[in-house]
Amino acid sequence: MNRLESDAVVIGAGIAGMVTALRLSELGIKTLVLEQGEAEKYPCNTRMAGGAFHVAHQDVMDDPELILQAINKRTQGSARPDLVEALAGGIAEATRWLQKKGVRFIKVGHEPYRKHTLAPPIRIHGRDYWEGRGGDVLLRTLAGEFQRNGGQIARGTRALRLGMQGASCVGLEAVRGPETLQVGAQAVVICDGGFHSNLDLLREFISPAPEKLKQRNAQTGLGDGLSMAREVGAQLVGLDRFYGHVLARDALHNDDLWPFPMMDFVCAAGIVVDRSARRFLDEGLGGVTMANAIAAQPDPLCATAIFDAAIWNGPGREYLIPANPTLTSAGGTLYTADSLDGLAGQLGMPAAQLESTVAQYNAAVSDGLATELVPKRSTAAYRAHPIGTPPYHAVQLCAGITYTMGGIAVDSFGRVLDTANRPIPGLYAAGCATGGLEGGGRDQIAYIGGLTRSTVFGLRAADDIASLAR
Repeated sequence: MNRLESDAVVIGAGIAGMVTALRLSELGIKTLVLEQGEAEKYPCNTRMAGGAFHVAHQDVMDDPELILQAINKRTQGSARPDLVEALAGGIAEATRWLQKKGVRFIKVGHEPYRKHTLAPPIRIHGRDYWEGRGGDVLLRTLAGEFQRNGGQIARGTRALRLGMQGASCVGLEAVRGPETLQVGAQAVVICDGGFHSNLDLLREFISPAPEKLKQRNAQTGLGDGLSMAREVGAQLVGLDRFYGHVLARDALHNDDLWPFPMMDFVCAAGIVVDRSARRFLDEGLGGVTMANAIAAQPDPLCATAIFDAAIWNGPGREYLIPANPTLTSAGGTLYTADSLDGLAGQLGMPAAQLESTVAQYNAAVSDGLATELVPKRSTAAYRAHPIGTPPYHAVQLCAGITYTMGGIAVDSFGRVLDTANRPIPGLYAAGCATGGLEGGGRDQIAYIGGLTRSTVFGLRAADDIASLAR
């Protein structure tokens, strides 16, 4: 067993890991990064991200109080107040720090949350849509600066367990090929993302049948950091929710149908039914919440979107990479019939029940009573469109999971907390390995933004480690 020594060791080389490592290195802290991917362009969610820098869909340069209010509104006050304040108050300066390191942003689209998008923006076609773009360029930029500061990235190296001395973390054990490494450090920072690709953990916390979810990610989120932290007594929070979108079921076997097109806008305009042709979720809460509801079903492949020509040619054409025509041009299946009876026949659904479900929905929409449907159909964020303009359409659905929202409990400095809310000395976490910010809310899943929270808390963790070292 080989032994290495470093002031700090960071697990994972996505945005959270590289921000933490670069900040540590510029503060004079000798830092080693462990990355399980072996390739130069190792897969990770940062590299594949759309690149929009926002907090709760607010621009990162908005007034901190406005951002704070947006977070609290979206989370319905469920997020830890210290984390909310740190994120809202720190994101503008964190973005400026990235810009000073050579990371470029560009405005893409008219929406406020796209005012700061990683440049160059992703392509809208092809499996290599990310290569040489946003997140890919960001990681290479940060890694270059880190290595110029004397930092080291050990690729092909997977952390196995934390090293504890009493109640303090003093390093970790890792494996690189056949070689076992013992790494001593004054601080360990867990930045290896969520557990979205670990089927056992997904089955424990997210879905009874995780194999029926589409991995809308780099498939590297194995939850190693979360598992290691749990072994040494760390507190875990909010593990039952994830960020993702509704996809066509064909995405399970057709890679041209993920991460786009999303079926969110079509579903939010029409209805989503199960195999019995009955609605089972609130379509008006948006794609992230619908994806979670679908994943939680006993059979996550039970869902089908029902809509008409007006929806397909209206909301179906929304977004940069719209469902219409991307779904069919990429080989996805769009069921079409001149009647609901005919559509039900193609789907193997009871025709009378589908007609009844649509009729009840249309009557509620016409009378302005959609919110009184069972289940409720919210209308505050997405308009409920009537389904009455032939031809009628259907798309069979699946939940696409991008990253898990819950994880290791941390304070506003990224210090990992034990089950008594006490910091575990020497142990930190940042990014999507952590919980306490996203996911909360009574009904609607609260998406805040993975890139931005990774940046802010990576910087805060590094600053705290450096202050203790001094």
